Amino acid sequence: MANEYITDNYINIEEAAEYIGVSVITIRGWIKKKDDFPAYKVGKLWKFKKSELDEWISSGKSADV
Repeated sequence: MANEYITDNYINIEEAAEYIGVSVITIRGWIKKKDDFPAYKVGKLWKFKKSELDEWISSGKSADV
């Protein structure tokens, strides 16, 4: 568990957008419209885990209308 935490730290919204190749505006839209989007509000900031973004995309949920 400790190694998972070290290698899968939380990233911010700009890093998440760059990581998956979309705009920050797209990420914000997904946060509002998709209940299953893996995002966490920490204070005023949104945080993401790369592994959870990968799982969400590979599940096909990113393509759901």
